[in-house]
Amino acid sequence: MINYVGTKTLETKRLILRRYELSDADDMFNNFANNENVSRFLSWYPHENVEATKKLLISWIEEYKNDNRYMWAIVLKEMNQVIGSISVVGMSEKHQTAELGYSIGEAYWGKGITTEAVEVVIAFLFNEVGFHRIQAKHDTHNPASGRVMEKVGMKFEGTMRHERIHKDGSRGDTIIWAIIHDE
Repeated sequence: MINYVGTKTLETKRLILRRYELSDADDMFNNFANNENVSRFLSWYPHENVEATKKLLISWIEEYKNDNRYMWAIVLKEMNQVIGSISVVGMSEKHQTAELGYSIGEAYWGKGITTEAVEVVIAFLFNEVGFHRIQAKHDTHNPASGRVMEKVGMKFEGTMRHERIHKDGSRGDTIIWAIIHDE
């Protein structure tokens, strides 16, 4: 049974994962939302200005009224700045499954920060919310995202051929990974 508790603050050695605030707009825009390399394999385009980021944050903050919304700002403690985002992008209460999505500023790639954030979110979703299965997907041209999934204990489940259309109109394959609560 799913126990919807909403987005709670989570903490690791280097990170605080918390709800977004409107005051995060500058950090979000400057650290990752305006970067084409960050959004390259994601569904959204880089933000053109901080006003676009503010508009998005207003809608996200409104969503926190729902206890079944899980969306965290990734804050690097040493800087006290928002450097990324992680959220549940899909879920099924009937099947007790959740799908994660995440992005992090390019300056923070390859430092284990995303892995650290995903680990604590998986633990929270299993132990406090009650999901049985958590999955994540990545474009085949973004193997670094797959390495994060593997490091947190997810298992490779397969490749979905031509599952997405890239921003340039080309078709792309998606790799799916998942972890089960008992693992």
